[in-house]
Amino acid sequence: MVTIVVATTTDPASINPATVHLAMTLKALLIKTCDLLQHDKSIVEEDDLDRHWEEVTGEAVDEAIFFSKHTAVSKRPALTVRPIGVPHLREGDVPPQGGRPGWAAPPDPRIGPWFRRLKKIAQSHNLVPEFEVTLEATHHGPITTKPTMFLEIGSTDEYWKRQDAAQVIALLVWEGLGLGGGDAVGNWGRSFKCWQKNAITAFLGEQNIKIGKPNDFI
Repeated sequence: MVTIVVATTTDPASINPATVHLAMTLKALLIKTCDLLQHDKSIVEEDDLDRHWEEVTGEAVDEAIFFSKHTAVSKRPALTVRPIGVPHLREGDVPPQGGRPGWAAPPDPRIGPWFRRLKKIAQSHNLVPEFEVTLEATHHGPITTKPTMFLEIGSTDEYWKRQDAAQVIALLVWEGLGLGGGDAVGNWGRSFKCWQKNAITAFLGEQNIKIGKPNDFI
């Protein structure tokens, strides 16, 4: 199973967890590994990284995990897990943060288990209640075709640079992927298509977004 973990050097909430992740892998003789992809562009606009990885390496990507900052009007410190996409935009709309109108990446089926694990790790590192641990709605890119999730630190520059928050996010990936020989967190054995459909349908219902074909909304 091939997992690519993506980080950008332009965002401290992205590159810091990636740096901690690399340090952890160098200190351990790993039984399982993942592939770290680092670039210097916007994390939400560098499209098709999963496809490019497959073209260059010949490896079929199973999932993509992105490190990123999170912003909020409340400016409250937060650790978030989220799917990505802009399914609420119509053809002709300009996505403000990457993606393509009407598109959503397949949600990683491990989002739920990883969200629960993130809560436990954050609590054990005394980041709760200072940091809110949340499951966020989707509203941005980049475009991918593989199961994807974003792991984010919010919500201002002060917290994006927090090393303790970066360590928690890196540890989530370490434990979540079962690096070092432990069991991975999340069940890839069940039907993904059914999970994906139910997750997207439930989210759209909560947002009062109608479901249908383009002609249904004319």
